[in-house]
Amino acid sequence: QVQLVESGGGLVQAGGSLRLSCAASGRTFSAYTMGWFRQVPGKNREFVTKISWSGGSTYYADSVKGRFTISRDNAKNTVYLQMNSLKPEDTAVYYCAAARNRVLLTTSPEYWGQGTQVTVSS
Repeated sequence: QVQLVESGGGLVQAGGSLRLSCAASGRTFSAYTMGWFRQVPGKNREFVTKISWSGGSTYYADSVKGRFTISRDNAKNTVYLQMNSLKPEDTAVYYCAAARNRVLLTTSPEYWGQGTQVTVSS
């Protein structure tokens, strides 16, 4: 069992920045591919980004490329999402996720955090 807890959400103006954190506990954090999803009311949960266990490989959805950066600190059991140049369309609940391989992370993560709200005003 892996427990994930997100933090860092809030209200920001368009063009601003936020940094989300996801603290993990339970199993060995470094053994998992980690990522972020987001969801708005009435829509499916959307994949945002993922990072390999070593931190050496990352992947981003087209909608956030060039604006968001995922990173991880295995010594702290924490993954981060730096969000720059935020747009109103980025408004959503952001969820941290974990899986034992990179394919599962994108398609069906094994573990989810509770979510943190990000609201971008125009």
